[in-house]
Amino acid sequence: MAQEKTTSNPPANVEVDTSYENDASYGDELSSYTASLTSSALDYRHENGRRYHKFRDGSYLLPNDESESNRLDMLHELCLLVLQQKLHLAPIQNPQRVIDLGTGTGLWAIDFADKYPDAEVIGCDLSPTQPTLVPPNVKFLVDDIEAEWAYDTDPFDFIHARYLAGSVKDVGKLIKQSYRSVKPGGWVEFQDWDLYPISQDGSIDGTGFHRYYDKVIGAFADVGYEVRPGPKLEKWFKDAGFVNIHVEEFPIPYGVWPKDPYLKKIGAWFQAQAEDNGFEGAALAVLTRYKNWTKEEVIALSNEARADGRKRDVHPIFYFYVAYGQRPEN
Repeated sequence: MAQEKTTSNPPANVEVDTSYENDASYGDELSSYTASLTSSALDYRHENGRRYHKFRDGSYLLPNDESESNRLDMLHELCLLVLQQKLHLAPIQNPQRVIDLGTGTGLWAIDFADKYPDAEVIGCDLSPTQPTLVPPNVKFLVDDIEAEWAYDTDPFDFIHARYLAGSVKDVGKLIKQSYRSVKPGGWVEFQDWDLYPISQDGSIDGTGFHRYYDKVIGAFADVGYEVRPGPKLEKWFKDAGFVNIHVEEFPIPYGVWPKDPYLKKIGAWFQAQAEDNGFEGAALAVLTRYKNWTKEEVIALSNEARADGRKRDVHPIFYFYVAYGQRPEN
């Protein structure tokens, strides 16, 4: 098959909305093929006022408590907004066996199971924090997706992963594993971030917002986590052997400063998920465990980022990527 790439063309410049007069408006099945789910999987780690997974303790540095679940659910809605209410962009047809890697709260897997009632849908995550009332064709497994897979003896029609940035150390290896585990002719889709913000007008330079991401994302990178997978997805898909590769790139503003109503709405959702304990949640474990920061120092840094992110003259932009490819029929 011929290799093809299509990349969306976001506006060269995201125009700032200057019409604001008041900043106030800114503002029950759990199973695992590699380990039995016993009480130890639910014996969570509690640290600095947040709760963390226990299975493979320490391999994931973000919380798994209710506040984090709420934030992940908001990110799910944000992704639906960005993708025009589409759960995926890959041109799949009549999928029978599907897996969602790093499923989090399981919303994507649940929505997919509703849309494709004939498909068997598996959501895999380190934490058993998904709902118990789910469609009959979805189940959740507790497992480490970076370990050797033991649930792929029957290949998948579609493999999906979303925002693993800062969660996985070798995304390229994971994509190669996905290639081996998808049927010939099947599709794999990864949706992920470049976690470093930019500003087209230089307005984030020297701000607390910029300092936060420099310290926190830099710490994740120092520990070995991949923090900029989005721009690298196309190469990893090619290296794994996929064909018919497509890549889409989406600018995601932080805040309601864009003039365009659609980008303004996206920016509002993105800001809301970060302000809802998102700054602290991302920073606490990596900075206190690996960089000798105190909880109080992390909270102060987070407050600086939150305050600068609310300023009308600060215009951060992140980039979100969707890449999918097909395993050759032969």
